[in-house]
Amino acid sequence: MSDKDREHAGDGPGADVTSFGFRPVAVEERQGLVNAVFARVADRYDLMNDLMSGGLHRLWKSDLVGWLAPPRSAAPWHLLDVAGGTGDVALKVLEAGGAGISAIICDISDAMLRVGRKRARQAGWGEERLAFVQGNGEALPFPDRSFDAYTIAFGIRNITHVDRALREAFRVLRPGGRFLCLEFSEVQMPLLDRLYDAWSFGAIPRLGQLAAGDAEPYRYLVESIRRFPPQERFAEMIVEAGFERVAYRNLTGGIAAIHSGWRL
Repeated sequence: MSDKDREHAGDGPGADVTSFGFRPVAVEERQGLVNAVFARVADRYDLMNDLMSGGLHRLWKSDLVGWLAPPRSAAPWHLLDVAGGTGDVALKVLEAGGAGISAIICDISDAMLRVGRKRARQAGWGEERLAFVQGNGEALPFPDRSFDAYTIAFGIRNITHVDRALREAFRVLRPGGRFLCLEFSEVQMPLLDRLYDAWSFGAIPRLGQLAAGDAEPYRYLVESIRRFPPQERFAEMIVEAGFERVAYRNLTGGIAAIHSGWRL
């Protein structure tokens, strides 16, 4: 297996071993390791994404909300934001849409949810418009066909079985509902890919150590990006989960990408 194939190797649903960054671990251990990472960085989540994207994640999230185009009417419209504990995307959607929008943030990390609840209170959003639920993206605690939109930003690569998460996204969306995923991806511009690798593996862990006193979470997060499927393969996985009209947009030369799919 080549280095490229190894980086993007899938972990089948029956596999006993999966990856935690570049390190092989038992499947049943991975989620706990990921949870520990986010417990350590929850209070510095924006700093983490600033370091990993050079601050561009803020613009990319605005691009995600712009492509979602939340309705500006008073008619009920329900968003599920998975792995969005700190509330970045959901708050942007509420601000961009009309009075009929409500959102639920579902995240497996209690530490991330605590940060999100604090931000929601500070922004003046009550539980009737923005609720927080602890749950696993592989087994969402919601009925079938409950939501008009599903978003996930920089979270799906931290889920052990991505195929299960995609099927759950399809299950909880209503017919006509939309799936949108923002994720770090495979750089598709010569030279930029080399510069980004040097930044990712050389600078980010060091900056994490200097700025947050802890390099290990940042090292895992950089490695997890290289393990995630490239754009075309991930688009195929979205189709395999049942979605139609699947498309993606590269951002900043493919450093990140937004994937879109519809449940029709």
